[in-house]
Amino acid sequence: MAGIFYFGISLIDLLEAAGFINKGGKGSHRNYKHLNSGTSVTVPGKLSEDAKHYLVKAIKLALEDAKNENK
Repeated sequence: MAGIFYFGISLIDLLEAAGFINKGGKGSHRNYKHLNSGTSVTVPGKLSEDAKHYLVKAIKLALEDAKNENK
């Protein structure tokens, strides 16, 4: 279980389980894109860090957008 954590939950694992693909990035940034909906989100920081509140909000919105587009 690797990733940026929020209360013990790996946000990267959540993105990948929802169908987001890591498209690479520069430095400590990773760009995830959902292939069906086209929704994208950039995940900054080292994998061992705790998530900042703005990142949790961005990932939550991206997951909701991807879910709504798949309906």
